[in-house]
Amino acid sequence: MRKLAELAMLLLVSTGTFAQLPTNQYFSKEVPLKANKEFQFMAFYITQAVTSNIYPENDFLKGQVVGRLFGGNTTKTSNELTSAYIEQRLIPFFIYSPNLFNGKATLRASFELDWTWGDAAYGAGGNFGGAFSADQVNLQTQNLELELNPVKDLYVNLGLQRIFDTPYNPYKTLFDKMTTTGYRLAYFGTDGVGVSVRKDWDFARIKTGYYKLYENYIQLDDDVTLFELTGEKDVSRNWKIGGSAYYLADRASGAGGVSILSQGLNSLLATHNGVYKFNFGNVPYKADVAWLGTFFGRNTEHWIDPWMVTGFLNFNIGTADTLKNQLVSKTEWNRATDIFGYAANVRASYRYGQTPNDNVTLDVIHSSGDANGLSDGKYSGVITGNQWGAPGAIFISSGSYLLMPHGNVVNRFTPAIMDISNMGYGMTAATLNASRGIIPNLLNAKIGGAVAMSNVKPSGGGQLIGTEINGNIAYNFGPFMSLELHGAYLMLGNFYDSKQSAYGSPVNGGLDTRPVNPWTAFLVFKWLLF
Repeated sequence: MRKLAELAMLLLVSTGTFAQLPTNQYFSKEVPLKANKEFQFMAFYITQAVTSNIYPENDFLKGQVVGRLFGGNTTKTSNELTSAYIEQRLIPFFIYSPNLFNGKATLRASFELDWTWGDAAYGAGGNFGGAFSADQVNLQTQNLELELNPVKDLYVNLGLQRIFDTPYNPYKTLFDKMTTTGYRLAYFGTDGVGVSVRKDWDFARIKTGYYKLYENYIQLDDDVTLFELTGEKDVSRNWKIGGSAYYLADRASGAGGVSILSQGLNSLLATHNGVYKFNFGNVPYKADVAWLGTFFGRNTEHWIDPWMVTGFLNFNIGTADTLKNQLVSKTEWNRATDIFGYAANVRASYRYGQTPNDNVTLDVIHSSGDANGLSDGKYSGVITGNQWGAPGAIFISSGSYLLMPHGNVVNRFTPAIMDISNMGYGMTAATLNASRGIIPNLLNAKIGGAVAMSNVKPSGGGQLIGTEINGNIAYNFGPFMSLELHGAYLMLGNFYDSKQSAYGSPVNGGLDTRPVNPWTAFLVFKWLLF
């Protein structure tokens, strides 16, 4: 109460004297108030100038373009046309933990404000704004969740929160660690509503969660629901090993989801995201999918010695049934397909110098593919959260820029391989990156390469998806503030020679010839404020 009284007195005094003082004198005074530690503000700011030969043909996709390059988002490459734009984003985090509850209750909210410079003004809509006169309504809710801590090291999170496929708390762990442990966000890496409970010990951690991915009619069983159980144990000073079980019940028959694309096994979202599209047609379906996996890590923070190794093995199993008859007394279903696929990954990094930027990293990933679709009653490829969200999974830590996703994005996220399923064909990919702190902790440089093969050949095409070369140089002005120059070039392989009809193939965006090789370069300023 005393602090509130002091604040009220300050407001009264400043209100009475503000009109009498020149502005420069007023702002030269320091306001003698301490920060309220109950309330915290953090933010991530990014502005980047981009040039590339990638663009969407659809005129409506100028605000945000997400999905597979040459996929349903109509993205193309060109020798004649060059894209050039500047875009920016701010992700503010507001955290309130009142002293009244002594840290036992915390409210977190995070939002997104982003746009391409000059694209819209005096309107409303996400991912738009920044045109002359500005005044655009653009605020997207990213997270709004309550964290309760009823007993020591037990946390309950309620509401719109992170759904990340690692065992670590996404609100208390550096993002880089989230992308190199567990399943590295390759299966689930997005936001969703639900409740999660986690318990942390000194040498173990466990998490369980219930998430509602889509709520259709509230009186009917026509939702998409996800359940999660993940745990990890420190088996030695260096090694950690964990396991998980996820279960998803899809009763929405493709309804809901992202705009007109919908979501689910047979939706248009599949062609956008580069996942396998189950051709059930307009027939209602129900699907049950489980993911059973294990993961491990050695020296995951790269602190103990020069070697860091992480990896995972994950199996997705399940069934999908389509409606046969809808009778008054009962509903009959046909087994449309069984589901069994897997993916495995190993990542090894060697730090040869004094800073974390002095390292060489090799990253290899393999995912199963399906050669004959549903004709044999079985889908043997991988399923991820990209089947239900845009994106629902983000494998952004390989070091690739164009072949596989990269994290330096604002409104355009269009890699050649958007999802580790590779449209259901599966893939085997490797990236090799070497970085160096030219001036330790001040000036860093990196060069890298990546190559990917499709485990199943598309009709008329080959196995080589592409080979990429890339690099960047970054100057750090201070903690978490940097200016970076990046560039990448992707040489497309014979995978894109695919022809399935006279109108071309969905592999190469409907072209009857191999697309032009994509390239990109961008200058980016980033700042993590806290």
